[in-house]
Amino acid sequence: MKLIFTTKGTDWDSPMDPRFGRTEFFFVYDEETSAVETYDNRAIEGEAHGAGPKTAQKLAEFGAQILITGNGPGGNAATVLQTTGTEVHVGAGDMTVKEAYEAYQNGTLKKMQGA
Repeated sequence: MKLIFTTKGTDWDSPMDPRFGRTEFFFVYDEETSAVETYDNRAIEGEAHGAGPKTAQKLAEFGAQILITGNGPGGNAATVLQTTGTEVHVGAGDMTVKEAYEAYQNGTLKKMQGA
């Protein structure tokens, strides 16, 4: 399974970014191969409108089945994620990527309904 995290850095000890649409980085982890990829999303800061849906579309390109984030996506972005079948888990805003992954494994993150 591929998981994607919204982060402020590019390694396991990076703090999570509680934002979805304007997250600084994506941290992509493939549980089957243990491969890690990162994507710099800071260019989205220049977007006046539509950051959430644009970020959701970018996320879909990674093929991740699970999104782990802080506050979760807004309505339009949540709709995009729902159509791509991405499961969204929130509540990781004050964690590191490693802590967020452990919280996901332990089932302590909240699964967003309708996303």
